[in-house]
Amino acid sequence: MRIGLCGTGGFAREVAPLAVAQAGVDSVCFLTLEGAGPTVNGLPVLKQDEAPAGTAISITIADAGQRRRVDADMQAAGRPFVSIVAATCVFRGPSEIGEGAILCDHVVITANVVIGRHFQANLYSYVAHDCVIGDFVTLAPRVCVNGNTVIEDDVYLGTGAVLKQGAPGKPLRIGRGAVIGMGAVVTRDVPPGAVVVGNPARPLDR
Repeated sequence: MRIGLCGTGGFAREVAPLAVAQAGVDSVCFLTLEGAGPTVNGLPVLKQDEAPAGTAISITIADAGQRRRVDADMQAAGRPFVSIVAATCVFRGPSEIGEGAILCDHVVITANVVIGRHFQANLYSYVAHDCVIGDFVTLAPRVCVNGNTVIEDDVYLGTGAVLKQGAPGKPLRIGRGAVIGMGAVVTRDVPPGAVVVGNPARPLDR
C-alpha cells in the first residue's frame, strides 16, 4: 500500500515515521495543493491530484475544518483512506474506530469505545471505557478522556486536558466544535462551540 500524507506541517512530519513503519519508506509521500517540491525529511512531496493511483490518504492536519475540506476533496476524487497506528498503541478491549484515524505513540484505547472518522490522538493520550467520539476530533498530547464521555464532531482538546468520568446513562458531554484549553480539567458538560480553560474548566472570557 502507498500512503499519501496530506500536509507537510509539524504533525505530518511527526506521523511520517509511523507511516513508513506501516508501509515502508518507498511507499510514503507528502501531498500538498501547491504541487511537487523538494523532499521533506527524505520523503517526496507531490501535488494532491497527482498522487499515484491506489494511494491511500491520511489527513495529517490538526484543524478539523481543514480536515473536512480535504476529506471532501479526496472522496470526490475516489481516494481511499488509511488509518495510521503506532506500534506502541495499546488496546484494552473491543472498540470501533472509523477510517482515517491517526493514533500516535503510547495512545491507549480501552474497552467498548466508539470513535468516528479522521480521529487524531497524539502522544500519550488515552480514551477510557464506554466513550463515544465523533468525527474529526483531535486529542493533543497527554489528553485524558475518562469513561462514559461523549465528544461530538470537530472538538479540539489541548495538551494535558482531563475530562472527568461520566456515568452510565448520564455521560459527560462535549458539544460540537468546542475547544478545551491546555491543562483544563473538565468536570461538567461543555456546550457546542464553547472555549473552556482552567481547573475547573470555565468559558474563556473573550
